[in-house]
Amino acid sequence: MENQTLDLDVLIVEGLKVTPQSSVPAFILLLLIYIFIMVSNIGLVVLISTERSLHQPMYLLFCNMSINDVFGASAIIPRILSDVFIPMSQRFMSYDECALQAFCAHFHACIAHTVLIIMAFDRYVAICNPLRYAAIMTHRMVLGLSVWAWSISFLLVGILIGLSVRPSRCRRVILNPFCDNASLFKLSCENVLINHVYGLGTAMLILASSLCSVTLTYLKIAMVCLRSKNQALNSKALQTCATHLAAYAIQLFSGCIIITLHRFPHLSDHRKLASILLHMVSPAMNAIIYGLQIKAVREKIIIIFKRATPGKVKVKNCDSQK
Repeated sequence: MENQTLDLDVLIVEGLKVTPQSSVPAFILLLLIYIFIMVSNIGLVVLISTERSLHQPMYLLFCNMSINDVFGASAIIPRILSDVFIPMSQRFMSYDECALQAFCAHFHACIAHTVLIIMAFDRYVAICNPLRYAAIMTHRMVLGLSVWAWSISFLLVGILIGLSVRPSRCRRVILNPFCDNASLFKLSCENVLINHVYGLGTAMLILASSLCSVTLTYLKIAMVCLRSKNQALNSKALQTCATHLAAYAIQLFSGCIIITLHRFPHLSDHRKLASILLHMVSPAMNAIIYGLQIKAVREKIIIIFKRATPGKVKVKNCDSQK
């Protein structure tokens, strides 16, 4: 009995299903994507932190998103990379480590939605109440909203994982590329109806809250833009809102796909691929969307690159003088 309990504390994780021939290309691709996520998001945070002109509520909220993307990718991708060349029968992970990874995965997804809700509110105040924007979106307000986003996510996900580690276990195989909530409660042979109800209810609550808040916010913004005859204002509103909507669409689409595919066991391979993409595509795309599509950030990046290559700039200047 003690040996059985000990065995159940060491799980086997399916990991990334690749053939021996494709393991090297898969490893290189994942590694390059992970490096890009880390460099781009950390670089964006450092740039916003060091440049005083970017110490504005909108850019400080971008930092929340970038920090969360670094956190989410680091919780999932390194472990998958380390298991690529290991046979599935030897991909061991302790139960505590699995529970921690499941918490981090869901925490990352939850924060992404709560931060996007705050960003929608920020855009609403900036466009619909521009004269009061500085008074409403103070640094204290941004800090309070950020703490709220991370705290509510911690509470919801903490209860979610707490319910999943509560039942006794009778299995030790995680049929998923990494540990998540569903993988945890599927290890039990007990009745896990409460896990299904709370898990689906929490996911629907977060998705519905973010969808309703973003929809209502942009309907208000659209009404203001339609009433306004200021083309410059409308153009700026379209630019800032487009980046936010693009990031939100990617996050919403990815989350809905995973939730839907969980209900169709015969599509498990598609769900596993979608779950990996959620923690790779979204962090990579967020860095591109916010880092390159926002004029102020893009200009700062161009200036830094010009400073890093003074020789080329001097040569160009000399050529132009000739």
